[in-house]
Amino acid sequence: MKEVGHSHGTGNATPRRRLIIAFSITASFFVVEVVGAVITGSLALLVDAAHMLTDVIGLAMAVTAAHLMNRPPTPRYTYGLRRTEVLGALAQATLLLGVGLFALVEGVRRLFEPPEIASGSLLFFGIIGLVANIASLLVLVGGRGQNLNMRAAFLEVVNDALGSVAVIASAILIALFGWYQADAVAGVLIALLIIPRTIILLRASGRMLLESTPRGLDLDEVRRHILELPHVVAVHDLHATQVSTDLPTLSAHVVVDAAATMEDSSALLTKLQECVTEHFAVSIEHSTFQIEPESHPGEHLTHE
Repeated sequence: MKEVGHSHGTGNATPRRRLIIAFSITASFFVVEVVGAVITGSLALLVDAAHMLTDVIGLAMAVTAAHLMNRPPTPRYTYGLRRTEVLGALAQATLLLGVGLFALVEGVRRLFEPPEIASGSLLFFGIIGLVANIASLLVLVGGRGQNLNMRAAFLEVVNDALGSVAVIASAILIALFGWYQADAVAGVLIALLIIPRTIILLRASGRMLLESTPRGLDLDEVRRHILELPHVVAVHDLHATQVSTDLPTLSAHVVVDAAATMEDSSALLTKLQECVTEHFAVSIEHSTFQIEPESHPGEHLTHE
């Protein structure tokens, strides 16, 4: 059995300095929004503060994941701590779901019983929140394409900026028309922004924890391609999964005919590695193949 020579230690580097700056900005303005929600009694501002809390947690997880994912493998954790990214996403999705459901229920209640809200204070704190989000976006925008960790952090702040816009809009409607239900409507709209992202995070985390095949990789196509290579007569125990978003893995037992020599098997191994690295939409750099002679009394008689 042989695998492609490579390292699983670092993957794509995450610019932690950008994340730390964005985290500091967001955490500071989260405190300001909580104070504002208490002063104004605004549901929209409270939900936006809760949403900003998820940003604080999400950015903290991104910073932590960026640090832990760069740790080298050990005998106990042979892939390092790459999967902390998945656990963090699952925790964040659970928190987001709670915030979204609370906002929906409370928003509906306040549509029928709208409290009086100081629109001037609400507008002030909404603008502060938006300024904080814009500052964080400017910090993150340069690194958003480097890896999924950075992209997720960037989208987190974008979504919260939209929430701040909803708070500002509700404050203006209250000030101009005295329509206090605008605050509840804004809270519900923010919730509707949160919940779809929650579902996406939960599904992505669940797929990875259940070790599903990486999205975009067709194992039937992989099997067909392997079977077309010289001397290959069968493929069994073909598995593909992801340790983290940037570390897909694949393993397979490849059965060769009796005419295959050691040189043929060595050449085949090189072709197999090149095949899964270059031929498919998902590039598998971490692949492990076990080449077996057709006469080998192995598992290929009972396993696919």
